[in-house]
Amino acid sequence: PPRSTLFPYTTLFRSISKNDPDSRPIIADADSAAISYIAEALYSPTQVIQENAAATLHNLSISSKDQLMSTRGVLDALSHALLNPSCPFAAQCAAGTLYSLLMVESYRSIIGHKRDILFGLVEMIRRPDSASRSIKDGLKALFGIALYPLNRAGLIGLGVVPALFSLVCKDGRVGVVEDATAVIAQIAGCEEIWEAFRNVSGVRVLIDLLDSSTGSSIRTKENAVSAMLKLVQCGGEEIAKTIREMGFDVFDGIVDVVENGTDKGKVKGITLLKVLDAKSVGSLLDKEFESLRSEERRVGKECRSR
Repeated sequence: PPRSTLFPYTTLFRSISKNDPDSRPIIADADSAAISYIAEALYSPTQVIQENAAATLHNLSISSKDQLMSTRGVLDALSHALLNPSCPFAAQCAAGTLYSLLMVESYRSIIGHKRDILFGLVEMIRRPDSASRSIKDGLKALFGIALYPLNRAGLIGLGVVPALFSLVCKDGRVGVVEDATAVIAQIAGCEEIWEAFRNVSGVRVLIDLLDSSTGSSIRTKENAVSAMLKLVQCGGEEIAKTIREMGFDVFDGIVDVVENGTDKGKVKGITLLKVLDAKSVGSLLDKEFESLRSEERRVGKECRSR
């Protein structure tokens, strides 16, 4: 349809795709060309049209991921909405759509090659005037992108590390800190990460998060342990030595995760302590590790008996 008729079309698509889930595959049908029209509407300077289009694509991404990814121009239109949003809601929907698409493993490399998308998401969490919802949606999409190892260097080059640590240090909201450290834990397994970490005193910040006095949630602490483990595994003895030199508070924080974390967090904590050669907590490691192994064997037997 001509641009003058985009408003009623996008309003209709938004309403139907939100209230009638069964309609989404019909709208996304390749023969209907509806996705192309909706994606084009993201370039509209009219706020309500861009809002409607962004919300519709977000709704369609729940069940029609393949159709969105196979439609030419959709990713470019989403990057435009990230970089030139008529309102925060449009950018949030664009980020949410990307996060939904990134749940498909094969799409992560494709989306990660779109530099404008990466830049738009980094800017979303870096801008001081970003709404809380925008930051959360941006972090979720960045997490999905960082799941593909070859995307991590690109994110680091665009300045994601200082943006993430700025949120950790300045934003007191638990959910934001948890999501930011989750992304940090993903990108930490990258050769280019160490210099970026040094520039923001990243290891010191992670260790501070393990301090009980900071009130960090257990999820945040587990993310910090995961990030340090990946740093050591990737950077070797130089990084391990740096962490050891931070003092015994480091080991106290890791032991807290070993004792009180999830099973996955405990395993990572034990592995990190062993890599750091924490002999003073050796008996605790052996006890916790054996406990976890016993639990794994018990669950395995129960599964086999069903």
